[in-house]
Amino acid sequence: MTKAVAEEFGGEVQRTSEGASHSNGIGQLTERSLHAALKAHLAQPGDQFEARLGRYVIDIRRDDLLIEIQTRHLYALRPKLRRLLDDGRRIHLVHPLPGERWIVREDAAGRPISRRKSPIHAAVHDIFSELVRVPDLVAHPNLTVEVLLIREEQVWRDDGLGSWRRGRWSLVDRRLLGVSASAVFGPPADYLALLPPLPEPFSNADLAKVKGWNGHLAGKATYALRAMGLLELLGKQGNKHLYRLKEGIDTQGNVG
Repeated sequence: MTKAVAEEFGGEVQRTSEGASHSNGIGQLTERSLHAALKAHLAQPGDQFEARLGRYVIDIRRDDLLIEIQTRHLYALRPKLRRLLDDGRRIHLVHPLPGERWIVREDAAGRPISRRKSPIHAAVHDIFSELVRVPDLVAHPNLTVEVLLIREEQVWRDDGLGSWRRGRWSLVDRRLLGVSASAVFGPPADYLALLPPLPEPFSNADLAKVKGWNGHLAGKATYALRAMGLLELLGKQGNKHLYRLKEGIDTQGNVG
């Protein structure tokens, strides 16, 4: 696994509205700004964009490597990933998490009203909230996962079309402001680098206490790691499940 590296995103981010196309071939299909900007960030000379492969469209094709960018929940890509992996394809899955987020409010005509910093700030370990739904896929030897910690803007518009829970405001775009860090995971054991040194056996409560996580995230982490064949359930102590690493698992790896 590669060590998480901090890197400021160089240059201006091209901001495009949904449906815009770029002269460099990036963003030919309808997409939001964040997805298009991440493709530009990842692009290398010779890459093919929106490449057709059977029934699917691939974000970036780099020789025999397929690069998919998923800005929403990973489980939405499950059917596509499963089919491509079953066909023997090599896939690099990129998922951004908001290390820093700004909230932009617009009126119905799209004129800015306000901009404020959100209290939400993710870390690499928050990927467990996504892995819990696709542990079998991320354990596949032909799949690597790259977590990007990004700085972004969320743009909300007072158009009366959104959820009543949001006061009828609609999320109309996400804009990339920068990429702060990257962590790449290959074999399942790479994800163990996200865990701290723990006693054995340990419980979700132990994990949450040492890492400063909430119990919900700790539970997702142990579920995903167990489903990937890295942890085993030993039993219960009161109402707490007790876990330990499976024997013979290589725990080497380093994630900042």
